[in-house]
Amino acid sequence: MEATTILGVRKDGAVALGGDGQITFGDTVVKSRSSKVRHLKSGSIVAGFAGAAADALTLFEKFEEKIERYPTNLPRATVELAKEWRSDKILRRLEAMLAVCDKEHSLLVSGNGDVIEPDDGILAIGAGGPYALAAARALANDSELNARQIVERGLQIAAEICIYTNTELTILELENNE
Repeated sequence: MEATTILGVRKDGAVALGGDGQITFGDTVVKSRSSKVRHLKSGSIVAGFAGAAADALTLFEKFEEKIERYPTNLPRATVELAKEWRSDKILRRLEAMLAVCDKEHSLLVSGNGDVIEPDDGILAIGAGGPYALAAARALANDSELNARQIVERGLQIAAEICIYTNTELTILELENNE
């Protein structure tokens, strides 16, 4: 099983999504520099996963199919993925969560059928998610840091607390075109 931390922040029209690089098997670190975030749809969406890597890659493929079907409606594509994930006999066994963001929406997706858009534009998943989320909320409210800087610092703070999170970060952005 793989543990990870993914953190997404939406601030001042910019969106950043990052993840740490640690892959664990049980209580052993087997890889330190993995990338669990990627651009989708020609760079207009950023997505990250927490959980089993093979399961997450399967979900990325399914999600890309939904994006193709609903190219201008991320919430609809995400809900359709969640519906299929929950109802399909094979997909429902997948153990992962997704965080997906475009210019307008930041969404958490789980195999339980959950599609959640946080009120504050900050989302986190994975083992260190609660720590990264708390740090990002504090930084967003009490600093002048931009979205990318908040993601970076939030993940660093999570790595200081969570043994399943490291500081080998990959951070992707959607630029503010305003």
